[in-house]
Amino acid sequence: MNNADALIRVEERNLVDGSIPIFNPSTGEQIAAVPSGGKAEIDAAVNKARHAFDSGIWRNLSGGARAQVLHRAADLLEKRAEQMAMAEAQNNGMPIRFTRAVVRAGIDTLRYYAGWSTKLYGMAYDLVSDSYLGQPRAEFHTYTLKEPYPVAGLILPWNGPILMACMKLAPALAAGCSIVIKPSEEAPLTTMQIVDVLAEAGLPDGVVNLVTGYGHTAGAALTEHPDVDKISFTGSTEVGKAIIHASAVNIKRLTLELGGKSPVFIFDDADMAKAIPGAAFGVFVNSGQACVAGSRIFVQRRVYDQFVAGLAKVTDNLRLGNSVNPDTDLGPLISPRQLERVLTFVREGKAAGVEVVTGGTQIDRPGNFFKPTVLTNVREDMRLFREEIFGPVVCVVPFDDEEEALKVANNTTYGLASAIWTQNISRAHRLAKRLEAGTVWINCQLTMDDTVPFGGYKQSGLGTERGLGAVEAYLRQKSVLVQL
Repeated sequence: MNNADALIRVEERNLVDGSIPIFNPSTGEQIAAVPSGGKAEIDAAVNKARHAFDSGIWRNLSGGARAQVLHRAADLLEKRAEQMAMAEAQNNGMPIRFTRAVVRAGIDTLRYYAGWSTKLYGMAYDLVSDSYLGQPRAEFHTYTLKEPYPVAGLILPWNGPILMACMKLAPALAAGCSIVIKPSEEAPLTTMQIVDVLAEAGLPDGVVNLVTGYGHTAGAALTEHPDVDKISFTGSTEVGKAIIHASAVNIKRLTLELGGKSPVFIFDDADMAKAIPGAAFGVFVNSGQACVAGSRIFVQRRVYDQFVAGLAKVTDNLRLGNSVNPDTDLGPLISPRQLERVLTFVREGKAAGVEVVTGGTQIDRPGNFFKPTVLTNVREDMRLFREEIFGPVVCVVPFDDEEEALKVANNTTYGLASAIWTQNISRAHRLAKRLEAGTVWINCQLTMDDTVPFGGYKQSGLGTERGLGAVEAYLRQKSVLVQL
């Protein structure tokens, strides 16, 4: 049975006990349900993955053969691009104009890592020791091997399932791992389809095993499982910390891409025609539900009023609507719970004296819609300034002294991304070196590429994704020394 068959369609009214309802956040309507897997399902999936690894049906293939499967999967995904984009828009609320770009990025990611399948090798060299077991001289031939971790557990977020699935599956498969993948319980539909695409492309049975379920059941069982060697997780810092504790059972290798509270600097020499819409895009894309959202904007005082007015104007012109409408700029938040979270942050801020320049309210219509919000008169000690909101809310703060603004920007537990808007190239590079963040954008925001490593400082994560490092994160290295 493929993963599409596992869906319990609403129209069939066949919602069995223990299934997870799936909703369209644009309408609030239930569109499907999926099985609620737990420890038993994770045990079965891990056992199947381990058996597939031990059999060698995937890891023992040549790199070229693995590459062919990934290329075929990319071709199949390309043929279904519009279908996948529509499913993503309906499941997680991202506007379809963006889900189409996300599908394209996922296809590119599969092809990029297909290329790495044939380029994973160690080193070989001769070693001479001047003192070995009492001998005055000993010669050795030395080489290193790169071998895949047997079973990798991949745990996905709900805010970008297609791209996140491809970013984790592709390098793990290129490395030769067997996999258990758990999508978010709120947005699992496109991940299920991607797993089916891989099977259709020729991936052997048991190499990728999907379990749908809640984080506290299926996710916890996966991170605690003693036969899982590697975990890659994208999500909140709170859950990331729990995974670190759970991984101690067998000292799992971890890649964690966690939360963010990214600072953005607008200097008085910035090109405002680019900086204002760029900063707006950088925080409001996907309704602010992005770990890299530039939610703290520091603006040099001479242009502060100009920037705030311009940002408010751009914000007010954003078109909110159903995610499948091609004219929609901002869709809904993922769930009523997330909507209430964002409302709570804004209510607290207003009670503490924050000024709402625009937005700040829920939209009275079906779905989880919240107006994009620009806040000023925000203090550094406020919760909405310090904690990740994960919604379309931005704090704009004036600054006079660059050094002091940098100190405030770095005074956070997070360190995922940051941005600098200035025409002073010396200043830009100087700040880029001092910002405590894994990614620094200069006169742009949200620019990413499969060739560029992506990861966080401090509590924003462990390790990196993208680039060669993403493949190497699924490989363990062995050294072999042969005395001649």
